Amino acid sequence: MHGALEFMPGKQTGLNGKDWPDRLIGEMPNVYLYAANNPSEATLAKRRANAITVTHLTPPLASSGLYKGLAELKDSLTRWRALDPNAAERSDLATLIADQASGVDMDGADPDQLWLKLLETEDALIPDGLHVVGRSMGAEERAEHLSHMSLDADEWARIDALLSQNDELPALMRALGGHFVPPVPGGDLIRSPEILPTGRNIHAFDPFRMPTAFALQDGAKQAQVLLETHDALPRTIALVLWGSDNIKTDGGPIGQALALMGATPRFDHYGRLCGADLVPLEELGRPRIDVVMTLSGIFRDLLPLQTRMLAEAAYKCATADEALDQNFVRAHALAYAEEMGVDMETAALRVFSNAEGAYGSNVNALVDSSAFGDEDELADAYQNRKSFAYGMNGKASANPALLQKTLKDVEVAYQNLESVELGVTTVDHYFDTLGGISRAVKRARGEEAAIYIGDQTRGSAKVRTLKDQVALETRTRSLNPKWFEGMLNHGHEGVRQIEAQVTNTMGWSATTGSVEPWVYQRISETFVLDDEMRKRLAELNPQASSRMANRLLEAHDRNYWTPDDDTLAALQDAADELEDRVEGVAAE
Repeated sequence: MHGALEFMPGKQTGLNGKDWPDRLIGEMPNVYLYAANNPSEATLAKRRANAITVTHLTPPLASSGLYKGLAELKDSLTRWRALDPNAAERSDLATLIADQASGVDMDGADPDQLWLKLLETEDALIPDGLHVVGRSMGAEERAEHLSHMSLDADEWARIDALLSQNDELPALMRALGGHFVPPVPGGDLIRSPEILPTGRNIHAFDPFRMPTAFALQDGAKQAQVLLETHDALPRTIALVLWGSDNIKTDGGPIGQALALMGATPRFDHYGRLCGADLVPLEELGRPRIDVVMTLSGIFRDLLPLQTRMLAEAAYKCATADEALDQNFVRAHALAYAEEMGVDMETAALRVFSNAEGAYGSNVNALVDSSAFGDEDELADAYQNRKSFAYGMNGKASANPALLQKTLKDVEVAYQNLESVELGVTTVDHYFDTLGGISRAVKRARGEEAAIYIGDQTRGSAKVRTLKDQVALETRTRSLNPKWFEGMLNHGHEGVRQIEAQVTNTMGWSATTGSVEPWVYQRISETFVLDDEMRKRLAELNPQASSRMANRLLEAHDRNYWTPDDDTLAALQDAADELEDRVEGVAAE
């Protein structure tokens, strides 16, 4: 998950011998082992490469818990909260709490707020290692995972039994033998236990009925939380839409976009999606927000009806006969039309993505290969790849000038986090999309926009600043022995996962500057400057260990953090040692 075949040039549906996926696969059967929580990309593999996608589980989940100084801080906060407000020792304890909080890079000025942040850290869900195909969860892993699901006793017993067995390898062999593989919907185990048992052929959604009524309701709730989180009502929001989060939620993020604009989907008498209508301003109760929507290539491929619907909603907002101070879409579209000399249909374009057949912004590739100089080169990459506007006919047209104009007005950049297994520092796609557009906004505006993450991983509407999200994931994953020891149990691949977390963290520095310097300091101390840990990593995966050390040095070179001279010298010595180790392995 995933290969390159389904992303080759050619039509998105109804392929023939002239389209590259069909030309390459020919008549060869395509049996594809696929993560059960990724129905969006699996659907693309089925649609464009005739794949039989045999599902496998994702890693077991566990609470992050607290460790080292975080656990000591909680003990002190527990004592402080138990004391009478007038107790004399409360003042001394508050001073101790402030010192302990400083030691773990947290703000201890407000013990009540610190307590809430500590509970959030302790309760966060993290992957407990990796899933091994064909291996069932152990009893302790099952118990921990099931404790985070809302289940009655019968459901608990049923799902526990399903998790204790594993049909993945037998199912793979059945598929390779040309036998029927029964279908199953895709989704996250914690929210969608119907994905069990794995070893079935994944499918996704009914495209004609997305977004559902529940998704619209939930999306409106999340949109309202976002508006309440920001310090003032934003006129323009840049919203990143992925295929995966919409398919898993039946269109929840689409519902957010519609709610912000004050629009609703329109369905025909057969119940099929056929367009968008506006919610009256009296019912909306606030101005219409101008939403600049950037779609992943997979969203564009899998959800063409929804792409056209969003474009129609923006157009109807732009042409509505409403006061400009109550309709920011119209206010901006009129200004664009006059300034650029275009008609309102063009000025109202708000849905952007790649050219047909292209994917991603290449920001992640530039960061991974360290192939950028000034950070504005990342903005260039993003705008070059994502400046294709999609209108009500669903067709793409390159319009970098309009994208530049719309980005100049963006006050808030936002993306949903919909998977417990993945965080914004786990995979590079998040900083490729939200980070890429945030960097492009900064160049267009001359200043940074506010950047938020909508955490919908556990069914609650929660919005965090990107800086808080990165800090949370650093504490619950990167620096957490429970997380990294679970990864190291998987040897070579586990070290690669740890190194990827560091690279993705630097990706956020490059695109947004939202990584606090302590993050790099603590990562360096944990994985590179600790002699025993450095040797463990080097023995398991010398290449990834060397990349990690050099990535931390690169972060310093790019002024993302400024370690003291002793730390920098020790880090350079460790990097040289690891490079020698890599050369020695290559020589052998």
